[in-house]
Amino acid sequence: MHILVIGGAGYIGSHVVKALLKRNMEVTVLDNLSTGTKLNLFPQANFIEGDILNYDQILTALKQNVDGIVLLAGKKAVGESMENPMKYALNNINGVINVLNAMVEANVKKAIFSSSAAVYGMPQYLPLDEEHPVNPMSFYGFTKLETERFLKWYDQLKGIKFVSLRYFNAVGYDEAGDVKGLEENPQNLLPIVMEAAIGKREKLKIFGNDYPTRDGTCIRDYIHVTDLGSAHALALEYLDNGGESQILNLGTSIGSSVLEMVNKTEEIIGKKIPYEFAPRRAGDPAELTAKADKAKEVLGWEATHSDLENIISSTWNMYKNL
Repeated sequence: MHILVIGGAGYIGSHVVKALLKRNMEVTVLDNLSTGTKLNLFPQANFIEGDILNYDQILTALKQNVDGIVLLAGKKAVGESMENPMKYALNNINGVINVLNAMVEANVKKAIFSSSAAVYGMPQYLPLDEEHPVNPMSFYGFTKLETERFLKWYDQLKGIKFVSLRYFNAVGYDEAGDVKGLEENPQNLLPIVMEAAIGKREKLKIFGNDYPTRDGTCIRDYIHVTDLGSAHALALEYLDNGGESQILNLGTSIGSSVLEMVNKTEEIIGKKIPYEFAPRRAGDPAELTAKADKAKEVLGWEATHSDLENIISSTWNMYKNL
């Protein structure tokens, strides 16, 4: 299979590319390098510098005997999406429509979409399964949900089969060190913990210590990017074998609190993490954990790299020499 990975030079995208190459797929990466980096490109993959807002660039790439796509080129900062919805509408909705229309024109029928647990909103029960009501609390989550709706229509009308993978909290780095590039201006907990550990930032802010959880801080379901990568490869093989369109959670069903993540990091790296408590952020649920049984049933996928020790160690290996 020849797969076009749109956003393949980014943090998650580069781990997906590695997983596809490992399963002997031919890979072309299309990325505008706005957040991705050439450091993350693999020599075995072709590279096109291009943008999902440029229809002709997408179409040209798809016409190179591409069998399917992985779509990862979305803006993903929840807070920014609430302040600048125009940017997110343009990239995450207009860009997706460009990709889908180009797929129709190029007769490419398989798509794996990088979705998010943000589509669910405030949990009504835990762990969250795929039948949980969807009610995004951010414009970012709204764009992910709208893309899933577009995919369903393009399946119905144009026969594009898709697997939408709803990630929970993506963390960690390739254990072999093949992914070299760090995220710029990270928004997620663990990279911020690491920046506090190496003195790049003065301290970590923990938003809220009065949640109804075991230590008062938010609990999240952390999934290693190597596990995310393998899910994309399995999803492509599933579609290649004639599978029907699916929406699947990717998580571990195990929640870790912010303080547990900090304490475990201190234990592994042998350093204290400076932190302070700050007021809660609007819209942060106390706890989010996934039920990922369906991904195991449909794809035969399980998280095998996502224990806290591996998540933290693989991330520390990227930061400790900065």
